Order: sequence, then structure tokens, then C-alpha cells
Amino acid sequence: MKKNHLKKRTGFSRRDFVRTSLGGFAAGMVVLPELAQTSPLQNQLPNEDGYKLWLRYAPLSASGADTIKRNVRQVQVEGSSSTAEVIRKEMTTALTSMLGSSVSVVQSGVVDGTVLIGTPTNSSTIRGLRWEADLAKTGKEGFIIRPARVNNRTVIAIASEGETGALYGAFHFLRLMQTGQPIDRLNVAERPKVQMRMINHWDNANGSIERGYAGNSLWQWADLPGKFSPRYADYARVNASIGINGAVINNVNADIKFISPEYLPKIAALATVWRPYGVRLYLSVNFSAPVTAGGMKTADPMDPGVATWWKAKADEIYKLIPDFGGFLVKANSEGQPGPKDYGRNHAEGANVMADALAPHGGTVIWRAFIYDEDVDADRAKRAYIEFTKLDGKFRPNVLIQVKNGAIDFMPREPFHPLFGAMKQTSVMAEVQATQEYLGQAKHLVYLGTMWKEFLDADTYAKGKGSTVGKVLDGSIYPYRVTGIAAVTNPGLNANWCGHHFSQSNWYAAGRLAWNHELGAAQIAEEWTRMTFTNEARTVQTIRDLMMASREAYVNYTMPLGLHHLIGGDHYAPMPQNARAQRTDWTAVYYHQASAEGIGFDRTMRGDKAVEQYFPPVRDMFDSLATCPEQFLLWFHRCRWDYKVKSGKTLWEALKEKYHDGAKQAMGFQTTWASLASQIDPQRHKEVADRLVIQVRDSAAWRDQILQYFQGFSKLPL
Repeated sequence: MKKNHLKKRTGFSRRDFVRTSLGGFAAGMVVLPELAQTSPLQNQLPNEDGYKLWLRYAPLSASGADTIKRNVRQVQVEGSSSTAEVIRKEMTTALTSMLGSSVSVVQSGVVDGTVLIGTPTNSSTIRGLRWEADLAKTGKEGFIIRPARVNNRTVIAIASEGETGALYGAFHFLRLMQTGQPIDRLNVAERPKVQMRMINHWDNANGSIERGYAGNSLWQWADLPGKFSPRYADYARVNASIGINGAVINNVNADIKFISPEYLPKIAALATVWRPYGVRLYLSVNFSAPVTAGGMKTADPMDPGVATWWKAKADEIYKLIPDFGGFLVKANSEGQPGPKDYGRNHAEGANVMADALAPHGGTVIWRAFIYDEDVDADRAKRAYIEFTKLDGKFRPNVLIQVKNGAIDFMPREPFHPLFGAMKQTSVMAEVQATQEYLGQAKHLVYLGTMWKEFLDADTYAKGKGSTVGKVLDGSIYPYRVTGIAAVTNPGLNANWCGHHFSQSNWYAAGRLAWNHELGAAQIAEEWTRMTFTNEARTVQTIRDLMMASREAYVNYTMPLGLHHLIGGDHYAPMPQNARAQRTDWTAVYYHQASAEGIGFDRTMRGDKAVEQYFPPVRDMFDSLATCPEQFLLWFHRCRWDYKVKSGKTLWEALKEKYHDGAKQAMGFQTTWASLASQIDPQRHKEVADRLVIQVRDSAAWRDQILQYFQGFSKLPL
């Protein structure tokens, strides 16, 4: 298909496609405009802008409210700390909003129907329950929720060893109420699966956000430390509601301003706001800070003066922020400085910082996103090669932060082979909620299904059942520290995330970090009920739409193991991209399309990337007969007439995937239109407007990719 024919079919040329990508790249097309209209029935619902996220605490139905009132007459929150006060405020706000009348929040005087919240330390009543053995199993961040008898009164007790755990328990209790679950016979005992459950921000000091799609940075540096935006507490509160206990506030391409005497008091002010919610603050730091911020001649990690400088900087930070979490470091990656600049390795680079933080209980999170060309010809292999040879050489307070896949947050990747390969070094996962490669804030793509696919993947590190999730939680190897981080990048937009459904990925990241065994459908349903409605048919419709959305996106962008078919904006399709600063930033490096076929040969007959996986996984990926077709072209180079499992040729299968994906996107638009009477007008229209873009751009992906590859296959479109 020639370029002018592409324009005739889609209404835009290839040049138009790239030029308009930031606003939806087929702006001239008209796709079912009536679907974006608001139903008159919507006027019955008040407009919402999405600011409250999943903590709307919408009024319960009359029957639901009556049921709750029979079981909840008052709330007694024990303790006098700032965290106890946060719990009181949250319970008051939530119950008043959901029940339509005030529920007394007291500090003494148990009656039947009291919800009692506390710890054995701050409450003699909780101590009197004698739950010490059970609470020891759930720990300071876990909690128990059970009926109990106190002074011959029937109460619901929410108890934890720590006050942050009590806060998490209160949010769990409120989640049950929000989602219409019974609360009269509760027997809940929960403990987070991993210790560090984090949000990573890529915010810059000038207020911009790298790969942010929802406005400028939340952090108002000109106002701090004297003036606080209400968003700071709301941000911490929302994170606490899903068990997130840490946040890195700045870009991994780190500006030295963030550790300067000017900025540290501002950052300390943020930490003060977050502390009652159990959210610890972390900073990204630049490896060359001893030179650029300290005026030294070297940042060599083996130089004693460098070690002294990092120790002094850590002491300075902890004096202002006693519960500071630690440093996140991007080193020797994409132009960032690192230990290899001085002939040192990554362990030596991380350890000098770890030694500075260790006396204060701080942690170094060292990113494994490195891909030096001199290590191996295949970018996907490089991090494994560099880090496995350093296993056991990192300090105990260092974690290696590994992206879910070996390239870069692609719509679909096999799990990174470093998961399960590091036996003596703590490894944490880095996933991305901000949808950099998955439609940004223009496409409805729920990532809970993607992350479950990743977390449930079996590494076979210690035989069958050694899933990535179990590697991360320390079940496979006894990691000293465990964690999961999500790059989320909320901004100043009213709805925080740009797209209302992008909120679901923030929510899912927290819930899966808390418990990677939760189901993606369960999480989608929870979020839907809390964010939109408890009406059963609407919940099912939205949940099903969410569950299908990621696979649809893969289908209309990069199916069958294709990856990186994009240019610099990481949004518009550019399979023809052959020019960039680095070869492995081009599209042709990955798809390698020719008249013969397409795909990257990573088999044992190719560049042997499959060898980085444990034998059962290696053998599965290595064989055309057993390789899952969703990873076919990731691991194999196939002829255009190769027969896939359905019996169709590869070319026919590719065409089918692209057409099916675009049809699915149109189906989402139709489905959302059918919910007009169930969703408030503002949010319904805002989602509908984004779906118009998604339908247009999915068709554009389909047409441009197939037209490009048809130029090689010479087979009919």
C-alpha cells in the first residue's frame, strides 16, 4: 500500500500521523461521534472530576446503610499519635459520607456495635483481647479484623502491632463497606507480601514530569517549606489506602538540586506531611554528586574522600528526615554517570552509598536498567550478564531494581531473566503504571492483567512453582529486603492521572505489591465499585472491559512478540524508525523485517538469549513447538509463510491480530456509551472523548504497521 493510499483509507498521511500524535494522531477522522454524547439520564448524577480517586465514599443504598448501621454504632480509635488522628478523621469522613449521618468517633466508652481500632501498645483494651500470637504473625504493617467481646459488648476489633498497620486495617474495613461486602462475620488477617511497596516519580525540579501525562509536578517547590498544598496529604492518604509505604519523589535522571541545602528543608516538609500515613520519602541521586554538588575532583566509589562525602550527605539528610528511606540510583545508563566511568563495577558503586545509609537504616535501590553495547550485541541480554557476576557482592541494604521485562516496559515482554537468577542479592521489581508504551493517558489500558502475567510467570529457579512473585517476596531465596515499585507519575490534573481509567493502574500497583496473589479481576472489580458504582451489571461491564483492554492494546500495536515499534515519543507507531542516537533505540533493530521474514532470533541457534532462563523455561522459549505464540517473534525469526498453531500463516495471523485489536477498541467505545445513565456526565464524557482517540489511533496502528510490513512480505492486505 502506497502512502497516498494510506491517506485515502485513514484520512492522514504518515507525516500527519507523527505530527498529531500528542493529541491523538488521526484528528481528521470521524468515529461514531454520537457515542461521546451524554444521555439525558446522566443528569440525575452529580458531576465528578476524579480528584477523590477510589476514596469517594459514595452514599450506600438505603438497605446497605441500614445493614451497616446495625453493626456500626460508633468508632473508637485508640492512641493520641498523628496516625491515630488520621484514622479518626478518615473513619469520620467515610462513615458520614457513606451512611448519610454522623457516626460518633470516640476515645472511650465501648458499646455494642463499636469498631475498635488500636494496637497492644496504645490500647489496654486491645491488649486484653490477648491476640499477641496472631498479631506477631501479621507484623507492624499487617492487621486483624474480627468480632470480639469487650466488657460484655460485641465489637469489631481492628488490631495491629503497629499504628500504620492499624491505619491499613481501617482502610481495608472501609474498602469492604465501599464494595458492598458483609462486615458482620469478619475474620481477616493480612500481612503485606513485600516490605517496600513503592511509587516512583520521574518529576523534575522545574515542575515537568518525564513520561508524565497528567500535568505538572505535584510538588510546588517555590511554596515549600512554608506553604502546603492539600494534595500532599491527599496523596499520602491515597497511597496508604492501598498499602504503599514509600515514594521516590524525583526523576531517576537526577538533578543535584534535590540534595542541596536549599531543597532538603522543602523535602523534609513533605516527609512531615506523609509520616502519619506511613509513607517514607526516598530520593533519586546522581552518582557524580560528590563532583557536581560537593566540588570534589572525583566520584570514584573506592576513593576514601568520596565515601566520606556520601556519609556526610546521609547524615545531613537524616538530621532533617529521621525516617528517610534511602537513595534510588540510575548509573551508567542512558548517559548517566556511574562506577564504570572509574573502572569500578556496580556493586562497588552501590556499596559506598549503602555504607553511608546503613547506620540510619536506609536502603540503596540500584536500577538494573543498563545496556552497554560492549557487553553483548543483544540489548535484552546485557543486564543479566553484568549483574549475575556480581551476585553476593552487594551490601545487605542494597536492592537491585529490575524492570518486569528485559527491554523497557513494552506492552508485552517475557519476564526478565534476572528474576530468580540473583540468589544472594535482594531483587525488587520495577513496573510502570504511567503507560509510557501503552497509550499514555489517551488509551484505556488496565495493567493488572499484565502484572499478574508477570508475577505468576514461573522462573523454575527452585523447580516448578518458583514464580516471579515468590522470588520477590523472599520465598525462593531469603532476601533481606523485598519490594515492588511502580513508576506512576501523577500530576496536577484534577483526576491525578490524565485518564480516569489510568487511576486503576495506580490502585492495582498498590494492591499487587501488598499481595501478588490477588486476582486482576478482583482488583478491577474493587476499583470499579469504589470509583464508579456498586450497580452489579455496570460493575460487571466495566470489569470485563478492563480485563480485555491490555490484550486489545497488544493486538493493535505489537502482537505475537513484536516490540519497540515506536519512535521517540513512545506513542505513535514508527516501524520504519531506523535512525536514532543508538541502534537499540530504533524499531528495525528489534523487528528485523525483510523479504524472508520477521523477528529476533534469541534461540540457542541464534544469539542464545534463551540461555539466561532456567532450563525448563529456556527449552520452552527455544522451541517453535512450545514457545507461547504471544512471545513468538521475541524469541524466533519466522518466515512470512510460517504456520502458527491455528494453521494460518504468520502474515495472516498478524493481520488478524491487528484487525481484532482495532475492533476491540471500537467495542470498548460502544460498551462505554451504553453506561451513560450509570456514570456521572463529566467523567462519562471525559472517558468517551479519550475512547474516540483510542479508536482512531488503534486503526492507525493497524493500517500503518500492516502497510509497512506488507512492503516486505509482498502478501495481500
